[in-house]
Formats: sequence, structure tokens, C-alpha cells
Amino acid sequence: MTSNASPSYQNYIAGRFEPAADGRSFTATNPTTGQPWGSFAHSGKADVGRAVQAATDALRGPWAQLSPSKRGRLLMVWGEKIAANADKIARLESTQNGKLLAEMRAQANVIRDWLYYFGGLADKIEGRVIPLERQSVLNYTLREPLGVVAVIVPWNSPTFLTLMSAAPALAAGNTIVIKPSEVTSASAFELVRLAEEAGIPAGVINVVTGLREAGEALVDHEGVAKIAFTGSEGGGRAIAARAGARLASCTLELGGKSPNIVFADAPVDNAVAGILAGIFAAAGQTCVAGSRAYVHESIYDEVLDRLHQRARAIKLGDPLLADTQMGPAATQAQLQKDITMVERAVAEGAKVLHGGRRAAVPGFEEGFFFEPTILHDMAPDNYIMNEEVFGPVLGIARFHDEEEVLAQANATRYGLAAGVWTRDFRRAHTMARRLQAGTVWINTYRAMAFNSPFGGYKNSGIGRVNGIESIDQFLQTKSVWCEMSEEIQDPFVLKV
Repeated sequence: MTSNASPSYQNYIAGRFEPAADGRSFTATNPTTGQPWGSFAHSGKADVGRAVQAATDALRGPWAQLSPSKRGRLLMVWGEKIAANADKIARLESTQNGKLLAEMRAQANVIRDWLYYFGGLADKIEGRVIPLERQSVLNYTLREPLGVVAVIVPWNSPTFLTLMSAAPALAAGNTIVIKPSEVTSASAFELVRLAEEAGIPAGVINVVTGLREAGEALVDHEGVAKIAFTGSEGGGRAIAARAGARLASCTLELGGKSPNIVFADAPVDNAVAGILAGIFAAAGQTCVAGSRAYVHESIYDEVLDRLHQRARAIKLGDPLLADTQMGPAATQAQLQKDITMVERAVAEGAKVLHGGRRAAVPGFEEGFFFEPTILHDMAPDNYIMNEEVFGPVLGIARFHDEEEVLAQANATRYGLAAGVWTRDFRRAHTMARRLQAGTVWINTYRAMAFNSPFGGYKNSGIGRVNGIESIDQFLQTKSVWCEMSEEIQDPFVLKV
């Protein structure tokens, strides 16, 4: 990387920075200003091949030679260094994706907990002894790494989502190649710089930047044992198909159309705050965005009015400033998607309570800002109630009883998350069981922890990140049989 007004980044392979093999590069944009920000290596098949080979060499060499305990301690040291550089990482990410500096900083800080947790699990990966009928045979299992893991990351929370896959993969003994989003590639290089400082051997973590070409080359490479992908449903389908053609496994954390359900007995103040946080705190640019709100008919008007008043007061602006409450869309394409989807929803009968347009922010006239938008009295079949926007767009509908709202909440192809707001203990846990979602939050929203599994039902993904079970997805089991008796087992000698 060069340090000037317009930074330029190269790939990081085997502990060295190097340009794309054919010298190509691409430019990233600052969504707040709408202006070019920096350039990155436009990687192709040759660059991916070198990165996979470096990861393979490290897998067979220095990384394999370290004990699990030492590997785990290196991950912990890495976590400390990331937390110590949280502000620098956060500024890189906010400048590239437009999300609030405070949120990006909090994510960079908290990732230390993930690396402590999985670092601590590294030396607790154990096999078992299998009791067999033949007592002279010792049968035991070994839990071994898969090999080289491709970690393909979206633009909305780069460091956080990278480490959610990388931490368990590395703790399990694998090596990795990271392909960050072309929108937010910069922070990945800060992560590998800090990994080097922490003492993680060269080649264990590699970074190749680029567009779709680089991602496809990584997914297709025979040396990649597993793909950990976070992104859109369409991207996940394409990756699963390509990986399946060569029988490589995938963990897919995909999109959602998550419902926030507010019952008549809900703590209304908390519910309103939870709905706002679920959709506007990250400008809707999160897979678990609570983009559908279902409010009981008896409190519908009250909740709608409160949400309207709060939405009107949200301050848009520079995400690096402390008083900004919502930043821009990350890309011009995402801004256009926000606009187009709202226009279609209105054409299908949705009523705009607030927003619905590109926002004009003084001083940032070319920025990709979109107003916090509330659409109400939504019909169940409205396009925007069934498709992910990934922007600050909330659709609200009223409901009469549990059965009605359950049917509507579950009536999408997604199943990532859901929120339930009620003081009724029975109802809360009944809803949790019946909602088709990988995560159900009761009287809270967007909560997450390193030791609690996260992932989707239906088209929202395959597999889980976080928690003990996530590390199992980066391991394979070997069964070892050992005959301890000297008795000859000859199938062609008849025993009398």
C-alpha cells in the first residue's frame, strides 16, 4: 500500500504485497462524497492461484507445525492488536461503505472477543474412542482441518464478517484466502498487517482483491476445500452451484426479510426503539435488518405515529461525525435499488409515511444518501414485503391475532431473523418455536455474541457461524482402526 491522498493497495500473498499479475487495478468510491477514494489490484486466475498455493504451503508447513495451543494464542494476540487499532480500521470502513464510524469502531473492538473465544477452542478439538464388539480393535477418530478456506466477504461489515468465518477456520487449523468486497477492500489489509505483527506465519492469511472474476476463480480452484460466503441470496446460489460441481463444501450466510412483531401488550417504548435500530441504525445495510414490522391493530396508530416522529428527526450526514445518525448507501447501485424498489412498492399500493426519495445533504450533494423511509398499510403480496432491499426502507402492516401474523411473517423464502415484542411469556416462546428463522429475538433486536450460533433457515443460508458448532464446519473426521491382537484374521481359512 502507498500512503498518499489516493491510496493504492496490492494483493497480500505469502506475507508480501504484490500487484495483480497483469497489472490491472480498479477504483473504489467514497459514498459520502461520491468521489474516487483509492485503487486496488484487479485480480484474476493467476493471482488467486498464487494465493491458494501460499495458503497450501503454510497449511503443510509452519501452521501445521504449531501446536493447537500456540495457534490459539496467536489468534488472541491478533485480537488484541485489532482492538488497539479499532479506530483506524473503522475509519477505513466508514469511508468506504458509509456506515457510522461508531458502529464500525464497535465492531472492530468487539472482534477481540471472537478471537479470544475461538483461540481458546483451538486446543479443545478432540476425537473420541469408539466402543466396538471386537475388544482387540482400537477405533478412534481424529478431527482434522479441511485445508484452504476461501472467505468471501460483503461490504457492509467487512472486519466483523471476515472474522466470523476466519476465526473458527483458523482455530480449526485451516489456512485462508480472503476475497473482500470490491466496495470495501481496504480494512482487510490492515487485518493482515496486524496478523503479521501478532506472529501468524506468512501464507496462513492471504488477501486477493478484485471483482467477480476473482471470486469465481477462488470458488473454482481445486485447492480450495471450502467456501465461507456472506452476501446476497443470488451470490450464494451461484457459489453453491460452482462449488458443488467439484464437491467443495460451503457455509452461506445470505439475505433476509426479517419481521419485527409488536403485540398489544408489548413494551411500546422498547419496541419502537427496536424497530428503529433494526432498520435505520445501519441504514438498512445489514442482513438482519428488521425490514417488515407487524403491529397489532389496537396499537397500530400509536406505534406508527411514534416511528414517524423519530424517522423525521434522524440526521443524515458524514458517517465520521459523532452527531450523524445515518450515513449514505454504500454504492450508487444500492442507492438506485432503494429508489426503484420504493417506486414499485408505491405503484403496488404502499403508502409513504416518510421518506422514499434520494436525500440532499448539504456539503455532500454527490453522496449516495437515501431518506429513512416508512411505508405503511402494506399488503402481504406487495413486492417490497417479500424482497430484500438492503436499504433504510421499513414496511409496516397491522395484524389481528397470532395465527394471522405468523402466517404473514413466515410467508417469505427467507428465514434469517425475527423479533417479537410482548410481555406474555407463553406467547413469546410459542412464537419463537413457530417462527421460521435462525434467530428469534424477544424484546430486543440485532443482538449477537461470539458463542451463540447464527445463520438462516430456508433461502437465508446454509450452516452456522459463531458458537462451538461453527468450528465443526471447518473440520473433517478421520476414523482410525488398530488391531491389537496377533491373531491372524484370514478370511480364506475356515475355523472349526
